[in-house]
Amino acid sequence: MAVPAYRPLTVVQLPPVPGPGVLDDLAELAARGRVLAVGRPAPADALRARGLAVLTGQDAGALGVLLDHADVVTAEVKTVADVLALARDLAADHVRLAPGTKDVDLGDLAADVVVCAQDTLSPLAGTRLWRTAAAAADLELLSRAVQISSVSGDERDVADFLAAWCVEQGLDATVDAVGNLVATRGTGPRRLLLLGHLDTVPHRWPARWHGEVLTGRGSVDAKASLVAYLQTLAELDVPADAQVRVVGAVQEETTSNGAFHVRDHYPADAVVVGEPSGAHALTVGYYGLCKIRLAVREPTAHTAGRGVRTAADRLVDAAAAVRSAVALLSPDALVAVLGVDARNRGDVQAGEAVIDVRVPPRTATTDLRAAVRASVEAPVTVEFLRCTPGVATPRSTGLVRAFTRALRAAGSTPRHLAKKGSSDMNTLATTWTDVPMVAYGPGDARLDHTPHERLDAAEYRHARTVLAAAVRDWLNSPA
Repeated sequence: MAVPAYRPLTVVQLPPVPGPGVLDDLAELAARGRVLAVGRPAPADALRARGLAVLTGQDAGALGVLLDHADVVTAEVKTVADVLALARDLAADHVRLAPGTKDVDLGDLAADVVVCAQDTLSPLAGTRLWRTAAAAADLELLSRAVQISSVSGDERDVADFLAAWCVEQGLDATVDAVGNLVATRGTGPRRLLLLGHLDTVPHRWPARWHGEVLTGRGSVDAKASLVAYLQTLAELDVPADAQVRVVGAVQEETTSNGAFHVRDHYPADAVVVGEPSGAHALTVGYYGLCKIRLAVREPTAHTAGRGVRTAADRLVDAAAAVRSAVALLSPDALVAVLGVDARNRGDVQAGEAVIDVRVPPRTATTDLRAAVRASVEAPVTVEFLRCTPGVATPRSTGLVRAFTRALRAAGSTPRHLAKKGSSDMNTLATTWTDVPMVAYGPGDARLDHTPHERLDAAEYRHARTVLAAAVRDWLNSPA
């Protein structure tokens, strides 16, 4: 029961005669997700000439269906207000308006909106329409990052925006081969990695400032952490013997593809992971995470027969066996069945179940794999979709001590957290077994993945103060 990849929707208002640059950009957007191209008339034939499957519709309900069956859907829409209303009704992620568009009322539209330049749909070449003004200048980058949609697999726009900001600050910044934002200062042999992530879980609502409180998807998990890392890097004096690298990784919420690339290409001597610990606490450990797929195929048989075992029967028994085996191996582990699907498909019953197992740092994932495989009987098969170890960094390490001193200096009573969730720290730990790692960032982690994400400016500023002091402390401490 694989979870389908999120397919972002971009609504593009085309100029009367779209040039080749716009058509090429449409093809690139179609490779990233769903595209609704609106205009008068929409250039269906020109898009088909570029090898794209194109359908045409008008009603929002019908367009929503068509978007699941074509590279590009076209529709004739007369006004900017109609374009924005359609984008709202379809829950679009991005909107690109035709060059020269003026007097735009975004209303309650949650998508990020760009007025494009001539013959290109690139947000960097156009003008972004920001929905809400930051409460203060030092909060502007955070405010804008939260307003740009970046659901897992759709991080490119926010990566490009932040990379451009970094270059303006004089940082060496790029977007790497897998889409990670990478910003660096210093060239010395001592390497500190500040690893945040660009992506969010799906579902957006308009980002807003309510006094000095920011609401919106990603305000807590975890754009605030990443932006704090970038602002710290921009203001940092790095000693000649050191290097500080900030990475905004892609797909932390799904595959951790970005963190695996970091693990294999950006070695470090210490790591700070950008996840909400709260400004007054430090996360020093995470449970490991294993996702297990059980699958079975059974010949169809009438359930009135004695001894008949359906695919669903097999999966229920196998899931119970996995739960028992994990409990025997590690009583503190947490097991949850994420979903079960079993149904007839002609003369065969086919079924899948996905199980989530959270394991404490002292439980080896090799032992867990062996216990699970031994517990599941044929014809059910076992596949490990993901298996990352738990992590625990001793409080005696220089990195933890640097944060402890920084927290105290900022007036906090240090708290050290061990979380039952997981993060990209676990991904790095698959091979980085001797690298001290902690997680630090502003925000209440209980708001992660909820429609209540919100961040107070005071919390953000306190975290920035602590982070900057801890980084300077580590850089100036003996190796």
